[in-house]
Amino acid sequence: MEELMRDYLPILVFLVVAIGLGLVLMLSAVVIAVRNPDPEKVSAYECGFNAFDDARMKFDVRFYLVSILFIIFDLEIAFLFPWAVAFKDISMVGFWSMMVFLAVLTVGFAYEWKKGALEWE
Repeated sequence: MEELMRDYLPILVFLVVAIGLGLVLMLSAVVIAVRNPDPEKVSAYECGFNAFDDARMKFDVRFYLVSILFIIFDLEIAFLFPWAVAFKDISMVGFWSMMVFLAVLTVGFAYEWKKGALEWE
């Protein structure tokens, strides 16, 4: 039992340090934070609509299309780099599975293009 506890001691130390650091950072933010926001700071930021409006208001579809576009390119890069690094060790199944993946992403990109998400007015 003592050997088992000795094996898990680094994990316990890590958890204590992580929780302690998290608490210190949150408490320091509460103590140090400035509490006089100006109207520019609380105004609508990247989303394009006020944050405290009616929850049932309609949103412009372009916001969703831009987020889909970001996910498409983010996923493509996240999977393409490791695949490219290990390309010489990948079989034909790995090659063609990535081609299918890229084809699906291309269809998503074509959909975005067709819907006009790349043209912002």
